[in-house]
Amino acid sequence: MEIVPYSAEHREPLLALSLRAWEPVFPLLKSAVPVFVYESFYPDGWRSRQSSDLEAILDDEPDNIDVALIDKSPAGWVCTRLHPEDSMGEVYVLTVDPVHQGTGVGRALVQRSIERARAKGMRMVMVETGDDPGHSPARQFYEGSGFERWPVARYFKDISGETQ
Repeated sequence: MEIVPYSAEHREPLLALSLRAWEPVFPLLKSAVPVFVYESFYPDGWRSRQSSDLEAILDDEPDNIDVALIDKSPAGWVCTRLHPEDSMGEVYVLTVDPVHQGTGVGRALVQRSIERARAKGMRMVMVETGDDPGHSPARQFYEGSGFERWPVARYFKDISGETQ
């Protein structure tokens, strides 16, 4: 495996592997959250929203992205954002092709993200993921990689039927 800086030739393979990686996550997420929340975030389906969000990241932040290659083909990627006001790096996107999950690709990409943050003088690295059943493997991975959970509660209220 080799980790290289992102280039435009990686764009389509990274989008495709990301959707494959998240395919099993979204049905479990959908069943774990209120319908109005899921439909608000994904009115045209999760694939549409994920595709447009990832396209924006790949197009707008190419210098923040590292790509894992196996036999010269993309196997995963990480986008690292820096938040100097908090002395913090952020693993903003991490995705590994399902055929390469569990082989060390994710760990290598997280390590690259940590190295990026450390090189810029950051004191910590943060990652966010869902607390639903679909994101359970991600939580296990991050906790197994030494990340400590920060207690956060996020609440939603459906106001579409309320009058003022």
